[in-house]
Amino acid sequence: MYAIIATGGKQYKVSEGDTIHIEKIDGEPGTAVKFDSVLFINDGKKAITDAEQLAKASVEGEILDQYRDKKVIVFKFRRRKRYHRTRGHRQYLTKVRITGINAAAKA
Repeated sequence: MYAIIATGGKQYKVSEGDTIHIEKIDGEPGTAVKFDSVLFINDGKKAITDAEQLAKASVEGEILDQYRDKKVIVFKFRRRKRYHRTRGHRQYLTKVRITGINAAAKA
């Protein structure tokens, strides 16, 4: 069984037991999180794409770690103009283990 969820402006294909690295969400390690934005569920026999059923579905996970990604260097350069700029960026990320996929969690 797998599901496709949306979080942080991105989509992730997840199964129970998977570990994903997503954009930072609030919470301490060990805290349970719930993803209500489910776009698709496939249980091996049938696929759920109905908006009403997906609105009732959720994916549950547990926060494992809060960390920062590797530094990304942004270098701008214009030849012969003596122009160059160097900027760096480190994205905050959250490591989450998927603990369950509920096809009709909300009642």
